[in-house]
Amino acid sequence: MKIGFIGLGNVGAKLAGSLLRNGADLTVRDLDRGHAQPFLDKGAKWAESPKAIAEACELVITCLPSPAASAAVMEAEDGIFAGLKPGTIWAEMSTTDEAEVKRLGALIEAKGGHPVDCPVSGGCHRAATGNISIFAGCDRATFERILPVLTILGRRILHTGPLGTASVLKVMTNYLATANLLTLCEALTTMKKAGLDLNTTYEAIRISSGNSFVHETESQVILNGSRDINFTMDLVLKDIGLFQAVAERAGVPLEINPLMIDIFRDGMARFGAREWSPNIIRRLEEACGVDILAPGFPAEMVDDEPEEPGGEVWPKGRDAEAAE
Repeated sequence: MKIGFIGLGNVGAKLAGSLLRNGADLTVRDLDRGHAQPFLDKGAKWAESPKAIAEACELVITCLPSPAASAAVMEAEDGIFAGLKPGTIWAEMSTTDEAEVKRLGALIEAKGGHPVDCPVSGGCHRAATGNISIFAGCDRATFERILPVLTILGRRILHTGPLGTASVLKVMTNYLATANLLTLCEALTTMKKAGLDLNTTYEAIRISSGNSFVHETESQVILNGSRDINFTMDLVLKDIGLFQAVAERAGVPLEINPLMIDIFRDGMARFGAREWSPNIIRRLEEACGVDILAPGFPAEMVDDEPEEPGGEVWPKGRDAEAAE
């Protein structure tokens, strides 16, 4: 299958790297050709426009920073729609809005294509090794076609239902991760002010009911001081804003998420939109006059799991035969 990949940012470059490393016939595109050069040096082809990628490829993947960026790549004069052929699959791997991916998906279907929203979850370090998790929203037939590619990109692949369901679930998981990050910031700062050793505090959380994926990753770069998790405050605010919109459409009166939105708005105002998201702890460090640092933690996360082929995950309580 000829694969086109548009968007070689923090996540996209790592996903595209997994494809190239595993021998995919890959064509790439980014606004900054410099981001593409390492891929071109290793044998990938370059496309002068999204239209050219759509004309040349059977599967077109987009991994972009916002719904507006995806819409621009799709609908520009030299965009994907202009070159799309019947039968082409468009896979939106960005974290995006359910309504927007459905809107663009309907336009893809009108041209005889097949849309999939398939955002990733699990951190940039796992995207780099092909061990990240992937949600996929689309009809089952399209899922079966794209599954061999998704098992190169990720370890655990979940078919979430029709188009749009993956995007809703992704912003839900990012909401939960953000809530966990903020409570960890409060926990670490409180332990510091209470006189507890932060190395011991980290282990107490890790071996207890307080543990989580966010603790085992973001707490480490917080304590190192780099705060580099390859994810920025503006992206957090985008994602929890998308979750807020889902809740409002569903008539759910959220209490915690609006507070988190206010906290990250304040963090962006103080430290900048492109500040690493774990540095939200600086609000508490400055308020309490402490540095939340400890020796022996890494500056960035590296996936130490070996790269393995991925596979489909079946939801608990539903067997494969019943889902066919």
